[in-house]
Amino acid sequence: MRRRRGSVTEINISFLDVISCGFGAIVLLLLIAKTVESTSFEDAEDLDGVVKDLQQQLFEIRGETNVLNRQLLSKEEQLSQLRVKIARLQEQLASVERQQKAIAQVDTTEKDKLTLALQILTEEMERLLGSSYRRTDATVGGIPVDSEYIIFIIDTSGSMTTYAWNRVRQEMVNILNIYPKVKGIQVMNDMGDYMFSSYRGQWIQDTPARRNSIIQRLATWNPFSNSSPVEGINRAIRNYYDPDKKISLYVFGDDFTGQSVRKILDTVDYINKERLAGQRMVRIHCVGFPVHFEELPPNRQQSAYRFANLMREMSYRNGGTFVGLTSTK
Repeated sequence: MRRRRGSVTEINISFLDVISCGFGAIVLLLLIAKTVESTSFEDAEDLDGVVKDLQQQLFEIRGETNVLNRQLLSKEEQLSQLRVKIARLQEQLASVERQQKAIAQVDTTEKDKLTLALQILTEEMERLLGSSYRRTDATVGGIPVDSEYIIFIIDTSGSMTTYAWNRVRQEMVNILNIYPKVKGIQVMNDMGDYMFSSYRGQWIQDTPARRNSIIQRLATWNPFSNSSPVEGINRAIRNYYDPDKKISLYVFGDDFTGQSVRKILDTVDYINKERLAGQRMVRIHCVGFPVHFEELPPNRQQSAYRFANLMREMSYRNGGTFVGLTSTK
């Protein structure tokens, strides 16, 4: 009997151990399952946040892409318009060039016709008048060209060298052309500064090479100027006057900045005295360039009017001619 009780007790203890272990295992499984579920839920929440951020970035990128596409389309439209304008301008340029070529051809043809007509008329005049005939009025375009020596007095101020210098060169060539051959040439600016200092007080011999040198040097010649020709006229007359020489001065300018027109005229009258009644020591011709009427503001035109008045009266008093140009081109 005692042995049977002991077996029952052992069986009961083993059963309780099994029950306790099973219960503990169940509790442990519940704890593990709860932890895994909590971790999975947190991970899912984190992934949702990442997805939302990525979606927001995607929306922003799509918006920026749309803006850039619109800007690109606008630029392409502008580029297309510019291409059309360029094509139109190129067509206009080609048309202008064709017109210029046609005009140049017509001008050449007309020039040839006029040259031929001049030659025919000259030959006819010589046939009628004889080859020994000489004109008593030695003028070209109203300008007396009977002088054997010529002096250019050129305003080298900034307004002249900037806006009218090409025309100055053209007019110098034109004047030299109406004197096929002279005995001497000299060039100075309105202040009396020489173009070629080595010829100070001397005459430059008239040769084709010397004429070319003068025109070439004029392109870069720009000594200081006060836009008043009296100093140049004074030096030209005092250094070069000779009663046995016929001398003409050609004064180029665009304005007069001196204080008194009357004082300049009186000074020139005193320098360029009359040798005989109505005959001055030298002739003074004047050429006016309209710089202040084409290139500069209207408030600066007053000095140009004063120059025109001064030169017109000066040339009249000194046996010369005043030529007022209508363009600096």
